[in-house]
Amino acid sequence: STVHPASPPLLCTREDKDVAISPLRILAESQHSFEKHIQSILQRSSANPLLLKSADKDAAPPPEECLQLLSRATQVFREEYILKQDLAKEEIQQRVKLLWGQKKKQLEDLNYCREERKSLREMAERLADKYEEAKEKQEDIMNRMKKVLRSFHSQLPVLSDSEKDMKKELQTIHDQLQHLSNAIRQVKMKKEYQQKKMEKGTSPRKPSITLSAYQSKCIQTVLKEEGEHIREMVKQINDIRSHVNF
Repeated sequence: STVHPASPPLLCTREDKDVAISPLRILAESQHSFEKHIQSILQRSSANPLLLKSADKDAAPPPEECLQLLSRATQVFREEYILKQDLAKEEIQQRVKLLWGQKKKQLEDLNYCREERKSLREMAERLADKYEEAKEKQEDIMNRMKKVLRSFHSQLPVLSDSEKDMKKELQTIHDQLQHLSNAIRQVKMKKEYQQKKMEKGTSPRKPSITLSAYQSKCIQTVLKEEGEHIREMVKQINDIRSHVNF
């Protein structure tokens, strides 16, 4: 059996620990170019010996040696030419297959990027339309709010000088009514007190108090004055109320 010399490893059969790394990147990061790699595969380590033809038939090598030389030349030709050319051919085919696969993958990625760009462009157009619509609605709402505020401010009551005087006069009348109400309440309390005193003085259960004619006249005069004072205040209150209602 013939022992073949070890050939250089194929670049495409290099083990990759990270599956996500592109094979083209592996080739690009290689220390040698693809051309040098093919040259290293085709490089010969031995060559066939050169035989010189002699004019003397007796000087020719024996048939056994010629057969050995032929076998050696055939082995060298097979190992140094045919096998290495087959290895180079396989390497080139693997490289072409890899490049076609990468080209297909790049075309798919390119189509995907185009679709994504188209989708993003359509989304951007929709967002721009929505933004313009929202901006118009916001401006419309702001204009309506300004209009409402202007209408509200225009409807606020603005008092003239005469109305301010009337308001002041009404406030004074209100204060006078409060004062008169307090005075009437005091008069009523006094009247009730006087009536209780008179009833107490005329009660049969208690000893009667004898009043002189002068005292009786004074009491009647006081009651008459208080009654007239009450009637006068009631009249003033009625006049003020009628004036306010008017």
